[in-house]
Amino acid sequence: METVALVILLLVALALVGVVLLQRNEGGGLGMGSGGPNGTRSQGTALQRATWVLGGAFMIMSLALTVIAAQEASDSSVVDQLRSGGAVEEEAPALPDLGGDLLPPPAGNAPLVPTDN
Repeated sequence: METVALVILLLVALALVGVVLLQRNEGGGLGMGSGGPNGTRSQGTALQRATWVLGGAFMIMSLALTVIAAQEASDSSVVDQLRSGGAVEEEAPALPDLGGDLLPPPAGNAPLVPTDN
């Protein structure tokens, strides 16, 4: 069921992108070019209506896919598993022995001022 909803969501998204790209550019961002001199809105075209319908379908399919995924998920959260001790703790692998100390020398052995030899 989740796969079917995902495929439908993908098709709706592709259709929405196509319809948006087919619309003409009116200039002026944020809808500034759509109004007349009195601020009246022009009648919506078929592409604008299709954009609204596909946008609504995209939102509905996204919500439906979220609900389906939540139902198919496990009943307990990660926090619940940690509280109950259900999480398995693994030890970190040991570092290989490189034959020496990897730490820098203590500060007492290092000169404070570089010497000019």
